[in-house]
Amino acid sequence: MTVEEVPVGVVLPLRSAVLRDGGPADLPGDDDPATVHLAARTADGRVAGVVRLSPAPCPWRDAGAPWQLRAMATDDAVRGTGTGRALVTAGLALVGARGGDLVWCNARVTAAGFYERMGFTVVTDPFDVPPIGRHVGMVTGLR
Repeated sequence: MTVEEVPVGVVLPLRSAVLRDGGPADLPGDDDPATVHLAARTADGRVAGVVRLSPAPCPWRDAGAPWQLRAMATDDAVRGTGTGRALVTAGLALVGARGGDLVWCNARVTAAGFYERMGFTVVTDPFDVPPIGRHVGMVTGLR
């Protein structure tokens, strides 16, 4: 499994399939020059996981250089194989290298345990993100 920075067009098909039931998966800010899209590829080059990171104020914590993790998706066929871990690890390293000091996300309640294992902390009560479902706010500081 390799993780690389890619153009937004590379991440949209998996994002659409996993997060939007095949519907449109583009988000405001996807084309912003500061936004980073990462893709995890299998040995044969197939995109197996994606994530977006972008500078954005954190709604729950003061930070000098906060970034938001968003639109994380992994192919069902590779869940549990380390793909998500590789994406988050690479993303946190990239944000740290670019001067970020905090990463935050709105995590689906069903994914909160994964993010906790990656070092994030839940900082909100559950809330609805229509039409996606229940989420919690999570943060992790970078050294």
